[in-house]
Amino acid sequence: MAMQPTALDLCRALVQCRSVTPDDGGALGVLQGVLDRAGFATQRVRFSEQGTPDIDNLYARIGTRAPFLVFAGHTDVVPVGEATRWRFDPFAAEVADDAIWGRGTADMKGGIAAFAAAACAYAAQHGSDKGSIGFLITGDEEGPAINGTEKLLRWATEKGERFDHCIVGEPTSRDALGDMIKIGRRGSLNGTLTALGRQSHAAYPEKADNPIPKLMRLLDAMTAAPLDTGTAHFEPSNLEIVSVDTGNPAFNVIPAQVRARVNVRFNDLWTPETLAAELRGRLEAVGAKFTLALEPCNAIAFLTNPDAFTELVAKTIEKKTGQHPKLSTSGGTSDARFIQAYCPVLEFGLIGATAHMVDERIAVADLAGLTEIYAAILEAYFGKD
Repeated sequence: MAMQPTALDLCRALVQCRSVTPDDGGALGVLQGVLDRAGFATQRVRFSEQGTPDIDNLYARIGTRAPFLVFAGHTDVVPVGEATRWRFDPFAAEVADDAIWGRGTADMKGGIAAFAAAACAYAAQHGSDKGSIGFLITGDEEGPAINGTEKLLRWATEKGERFDHCIVGEPTSRDALGDMIKIGRRGSLNGTLTALGRQSHAAYPEKADNPIPKLMRLLDAMTAAPLDTGTAHFEPSNLEIVSVDTGNPAFNVIPAQVRARVNVRFNDLWTPETLAAELRGRLEAVGAKFTLALEPCNAIAFLTNPDAFTELVAKTIEKKTGQHPKLSTSGGTSDARFIQAYCPVLEFGLIGATAHMVDERIAVADLAGLTEIYAAILEAYFGKD
């Protein structure tokens, strides 16, 4: 029998793969080799779409019976920025000061390593008589998220796969391992607002129609009143102005138009359609010439209503850590937004304090602790009546 991988060794091997989106860097192959040796049936699936990079994905399953618990995650990582600012090579996966350092340790190669180690150990000890364990792993979460999890889910469903529950190994813990589970996420809508005017020499303002004051009034109309006050499980929706630009390099020219880019994080009171109608209504009340171009939205607010599965995971975490995790919908989007259409999904993983930052790192003890929690979840899940 092949030796079971440790989460530490697997995490380091994954981090050493330079898998900055859309490059795989060999990360999926590392994980696939581990799962193959543990008896999982694995398959690499590549998806393409015009105008976007081709993306490799990994699907794995052991067992043929229900219930089917699947683990989801991504091996792609964000760019490192200035590598010289890092304490260690961002892809060396150095272990120092009781931590593993490197891009992707927190988000989310550490989570993948912990779940893979726990799942391989469980399969080696118990086999698959009580159900099935699976993996949905993409290399496209940190990018456009077009050729990744959403298409992999459709592909698996067309093959007849049916998932009962899913855990996404995103770094959801805030201050201590196990202090937070994500049971949903707010949606995200992007748009470009353009105020329209007439260009002229700055010395002859009577010949111009300056769009910049118009844009100020339009943006004030969008932001002056809160979109809502939140719901039982969600924070209030918020609209943020992220860019303002005229494209005008001259001091003596009044521009013909000015653009602002906005991002709205919205809760379950809204759909992209009702939110768009609200924003247009606010803008039209100003009486200024404008256009509002909203980008296609694939990030809808969703909630996994707390149930027996949520309680099982929360109680298992509490037994291992001594604290009851908060159920939250905070933070940005994740691939859980796609999975929720197929089965109940929770997100739970490491502390994400350094995710996407210079000197990203996780505590060695937390990686071991997360592996133990995932192992205990598997025991409780397949041991339930």
